[in-house]
Amino acid sequence: MQEVVSINPTNGTPQNARVANALSAEDSSVRLQAALAVGSNPDPGFLETLVERCAVEPDFFVRDMLSWALTRLSPEITLPRIRQELDSERTRARSQALHTLSKIGDKSAWSWITHDMLRDADDEVARTAWRVAVVLVPEDEKKDLADELVMQLGRGDRNVQLSLSRALVDLGDMTKPALDKAAASPDPVVAAHARATELLRRNPETGFDAAIDEAKRVVALGPERAAASAAETAEC
Repeated sequence: MQEVVSINPTNGTPQNARVANALSAEDSSVRLQAALAVGSNPDPGFLETLVERCAVEPDFFVRDMLSWALTRLSPEITLPRIRQELDSERTRARSQALHTLSKIGDKSAWSWITHDMLRDADDEVARTAWRVAVVLVPEDEKKDLADELVMQLGRGDRNVQLSLSRALVDLGDMTKPALDKAAASPDPVVAAHARATELLRRNPETGFDAAIDEAKRVVALGPERAAASAAETAEC
């Protein structure tokens, strides 16, 4: 028999208690259906349960459904509770709280996105912070955000770098000066990432891997030699 961990919502009705128990069931499909049920019938009594499950849920799809269920509740009660999770010692709690903020999209939460979050040592937290920052940033602060994000160029593996490039591309034309400056970095990884991001900004149809390969070639040869090489290739 499947063991479930009892988590009781604040309103404590038998039906809600069963749903809450299902949110911590061993079977991820059961948890997914429970999260869907909670979101389909929004009940403030589930707020604490949903937030707590977000912090420990191992399955990506269930976590996403939990965040969706939170977006179905009133922002007036949801946002203050999510803000508490931003300071959690648990990385998953911080990451999922940020993800939920991106889904809610309430611009008033912009001031909660700190430099420390954008530079978080945990890649998943940082990636989520970059994404939500781009969603919430006011127009007049986009340049400052771009300058901050550019400082993370060269960080992490392909997925981390792709996330950062997407965030910078989504900020639009104002990222160009910061990317141009980073492209001159003595660090070849930073320079290549900056050039690849600028290629993507100019032509979003360019694949990330192709942009990185081209950027690495330019960094290795130098801009002038790379341009000459490209011209020779075109003439052949």
